[in-house]
Amino acid sequence: MYDMQRTTIFIPEALEAELRQYARRRQQPIAWVVREAVATYLANNRRFKMPASIGLFASGETDVSERAEELLFADLTPHDDRVRTAAKHRARKLRKRAPAR
Repeated sequence: MYDMQRTTIFIPEALEAELRQYARRRQQPIAWVVREAVATYLANNRRFKMPASIGLFASGETDVSERAEELLFADLTPHDDRVRTAAKHRARKLRKRAPAR
């Protein structure tokens, strides 16, 4: 078995009873059902989903999978940098509009 972490969750009694029945019908441990449910939930609720085309083509490069995020996000600027740049740009505009003293 691979590395697992123990966690505790609190759920209503009715949900726990339904969980036990479901696990029994599936002939799986409750922990397995919970892991599958959490994994499915997280997979369906990711903020950013990788394009479906990833992995469909051969680029000839051998390290693309290791560098996927670097390659996908190479042209993006971190949010803080955009905010600072926009603020500087607005400040310059305001200085140009201000009357000379």
